This record gives sequence, C-alpha cells and structure tokens, in this order.
Amino acid sequence: MNLIEQLQAHRDRLKDLESKLSAPDVLSDPRKIKQVNQDYAAEREIVEIGGRYDSAVKNLQNAKSALEETAEDEMKELAQMEIDELEAALPGLEHAFTVALIPPDPMDNKNIIVEIRAGAGGDESSLFAGELMRSYSMYADTQGWKTELISASRTDVGGFKEVVFSIKGLGAYSALKYESGVHRVQRVPETEKQGRVHTSTVTVAIMPEAEEVDVKIEQKDLIIEATTSTGAGGQSVNTTYSAVRVTHVPSGIMVYCQEERSQKQNKERALQIIRARVYAMEQEKARLEREEARRGQIGTGGRSEKIRTYNFPQDRVTDHRINKNFHNLPGVMNGGFEEIVGALKAAEIEERLQELS
Repeated sequence: MNLIEQLQAHRDRLKDLESKLSAPDVLSDPRKIKQVNQDYAAEREIVEIGGRYDSAVKNLQNAKSALEETAEDEMKELAQMEIDELEAALPGLEHAFTVALIPPDPMDNKNIIVEIRAGAGGDESSLFAGELMRSYSMYADTQGWKTELISASRTDVGGFKEVVFSIKGLGAYSALKYESGVHRVQRVPETEKQGRVHTSTVTVAIMPEAEEVDVKIEQKDLIIEATTSTGAGGQSVNTTYSAVRVTHVPSGIMVYCQEERSQKQNKERALQIIRARVYAMEQEKARLEREEARRGQIGTGGRSEKIRTYNFPQDRVTDHRINKNFHNLPGVMNGGFEEIVGALKAAEIEERLQELS
C-alpha cells in the first residue's frame, strides 16, 4: 500500500471515528468517550499531515502538466518555479507523513509512576534523587501535568533513599519513558572541603500507570500488613497503624506507604504502585519475547543501564544512548528537558523507520 492509499485508509477511519463520537454506547461510557476522542485526535493529525503531502503531490503533477502544455515563456518560468519549490518541499512532507504513520506505543498516553532510588554515593546520591524528582516535577508543570507524591523514604540530610510519585497528563509516558535507568552525577558536594569531584548514581524507573482493566491483581495473592509510620533515622512519626505494607506474592513485589493519614489511603497508594510494577514486568516480558536479544538505539531502559551523566563542573548533560551532549545543566535541573526529550524521540523514530524500510 503506497502513501496515498494509506492516507485514504486513515481518512476512512477518521470518518468512522467521527460517527462514533455521537454513538449512544460511546456517550454512555466515560472510558469509551476518552478512548474514542484520543483515537480521533490521533487520526486527525495523521490525515492533516498526509493531506499536506497529498496536496503537494497533486500540485506538482499539475505544475508539470502546465509546463508541458503552455507555450508562453512567462508561464513556463512560473510553472518551473512552482515545480522547483514543490520538489524541494516534497521530501520533507513525505518524511513527516511516513513518521506520522508509525504505529504509536499504546502506552504513550498513559499516566506514569516514577520511582527514584539513591544508588552509589551515600548522602550525595540521596540529595540528587531529591533534585531529580524536583526537576521532573518542574518539567511536568511546564506540560500542564499533575504531580502527586505516593511514597517517600527520607534521609537525615534532606534527600531520599527512595521516592515514588505519579505524573498525570496526556503524553506523560511518551515524553518520560526514556528516563528509566541509571543516572550518574559528577560534582563537588557541599561537604567536600578540598574541592574534589565526586561521582554518585541514582536509579529511575518509569512505569505506565496500570488500571484494573490492564492488569488483574487477585486479592488472594496479596499480603496486607498495617504498621506505624517512621521517619528519617527511624524515629517514630506516629503511633497509629496508618502505614501499610503490601506484598504481591507471585512476583515478590513489596510496597510500603505511609504518606497518607489513613490506612485506607495508604493501601490504595500501595496497590497503585503494585499494579504499575506488575504491568511493567508483563510489558517488559512481552517486549523481550518480541525483540529477543536485539537492543535498540535508545536502549532498553533497564534499571542496570547507565543512560545519562550530569557533569556539573563542565555544565554538561550526556545521554549515552544517543552519544549526545546538552548544556545549560542548571536549566535542565529546573525542568528544561525539552531538548533531551526531543532528541530521544527523534532517535526512536529513526530506528523505527529503519525497521520498516
């Protein structure tokens, strides 16, 4: 099927979705309304991009016909100018349409659960975990997304041993799915009197938020325990049993939540994390089965994979998967991830195009 035939197929699908927007069975189901609206918006974008390519192809054919049919020098010159302009623009329009036709990741529009854990480097690592959480939260604000703390294990110096939070908003997974892996920071800690650069690491996991329809968690597979909340250094925060520890027996996943005031709320938060982790495990298993041993250009996003280095003395961020450096490190730490996200998306698109060619 050539590009024009594919465009027609998407135009037909757009008409079908447009009729579904007013269908009674859709209007009566909020979940269906949301899904049909998302599908409609995606199809409309494809048709608009394809329409520009289609118009350029037709205009080029018309201009070439005009050049052959006219005998006037002035008209020939105008026709040739139009041909030159269209031939220069057509490759870019064709590439844009080809990219738009790449099937999207079905999880791209999901909300996400972000887990950040301190790694090597002691206090410095825990402090950077907190700074990275702040930078993701600030980036989320620029996108109009909502950030909500789920669970946190704080340290005496004001950092985090582990922090878990959600980011809710259309396209959150699409933008931040590349962040999974080991992040390395190189800088002089405030406590370092001799000015030596230290290297620390934190681990990030980005998981699509799983709804109950995405993954089924059986009650019989859960061990739920109530306990008291604790703070940094182990001192008691309260003496009521509001904190909850939930273990998913089949996977061995254990989640502890204490941020909410009630046991019920902490239990809901813990189950939210467990659903996301189990869903992520199932998705990773399916991906490995599909790709077997092949590794993509932007990497697997595994937690053991060093993906990025933040070098403060040299004001440089290096993404090792695409071997590209970015500057203005203070801007990145204040949520300025646009350039990095754009470069990683472009790398993934080029890889997908190579697979399809």
